[in-house]
Amino acid sequence: MNQPKINPAVLRLLVIFPNVLSYLLLFGLIIYIITNFEGLQAANALNIWIIITAVLGPMALFTTYSIVKRIKEGTL
Repeated sequence: MNQPKINPAVLRLLVIFPNVLSYLLLFGLIIYIITNFEGLQAANALNIWIIITAVLGPMALFTTYSIVKRIKEGTL
């Protein structure tokens, strides 16, 4: 049985698209925190949103680094 091969361009798109979505989510979280700062502070919910943003930021950067490294190596 021959396994069908995926086109490298499609594979890159499938890998890069979720990474772009994570940056959009991170940007949206930052905008949400900035625009609702007073309300979040009053509801004592500011800490959790900052923690979520602080965790998502490095995750997105590390994923981007891994993707770029694999593309340069030629494995992706």
